[in-house]
Amino acid sequence: MIFHGRVENHPCRTWDPARATLFYVPYYGGLHVSNKFRERNLTARDELDVSLVDFIQSQPWWQKHNGKDHFMALGRIVRDFTRKSGDRDYGAGRLLNFPAVKTMSFLIIERHPRNGKNQYGIPYPSYFHPSTWREMMRWQNKVRRFKRPYLFSFIGAPRRKAAIRNQFIRQCGESARCNLLNCGTSDGRSKCGQPSEVLRVMTESRFCLQAPGDSFTRRSTFDSVLAGCIPVFFSPHSAYTQYAWFLPEDRSSYSVYIDEKSKAARRIEKELMKVSSKKVMMMREKLIDLIPSLTYAHPNGTNIGFGDAVDVALVSLAKHVSTIIN
Repeated sequence: MIFHGRVENHPCRTWDPARATLFYVPYYGGLHVSNKFRERNLTARDELDVSLVDFIQSQPWWQKHNGKDHFMALGRIVRDFTRKSGDRDYGAGRLLNFPAVKTMSFLIIERHPRNGKNQYGIPYPSYFHPSTWREMMRWQNKVRRFKRPYLFSFIGAPRRKAAIRNQFIRQCGESARCNLLNCGTSDGRSKCGQPSEVLRVMTESRFCLQAPGDSFTRRSTFDSVLAGCIPVFFSPHSAYTQYAWFLPEDRSSYSVYIDEKSKAARRIEKELMKVSSKKVMMMREKLIDLIPSLTYAHPNGTNIGFGDAVDVALVSLAKHVSTIIN
């Protein structure tokens, strides 16, 4: 919905389809999946997706390039749109598995790291949606001034399928250098739903642990960038294989990587203590530089004055489309 609002008011929008480089399909696929989550009748669950695909295929502008210049933005992870035909997987749709849309591009908060040829990772929305570059600059300067008494922090709840989270909670709880916000406790659940509490923990920390949960990626990654807290990843698929349009190729310039199966994952505090203060400052400054391009500006903003996540996605997608249709 944020993406739709931004492109409606975008200065590059044209009302003349003959002049368009890209065609945006404003379909809220994630909301539809959520709405049909408990639908046992698979035909009924897929009905709206099928109607949409039939409709866009019938349009003359689709037929011009067989949909190669069409794209959609999806606010749920790829698993929610790739149910196989006849599969009873409860809750998922089949939108991305329809042969007709394989030529389209999908901007999605989590792509398939190996099979997502036409999927492009875009940031999860965080808490900040500025309308002007002045608001952005004020926030960036504020992030530089935060005092960070904690070496690292972890915000999250235990996950049955992600045992490493339990290890983080234990390590963090045993360390005086860690700030833990356990979303699995009654008090923690309340605080984890409050942006001020989440950002407080992150702005007090130098490093933020980003453990895989129900899937590889986390919204928390983008909260930590907003807070200037250096993300620590334990799977390459949490960011490095996801957001190539948005993150520097040199991953060590803005993040720390620890293989979750390595011995280092069992002694996180010691590993992070090895990073020099000078390196920490350089990495934080890199994160602060990244904040604008990983942020979604307010949809009602005009003359925003900086390139936000939507701008980065549109420019990157336009370059990609120009190479495949020319």
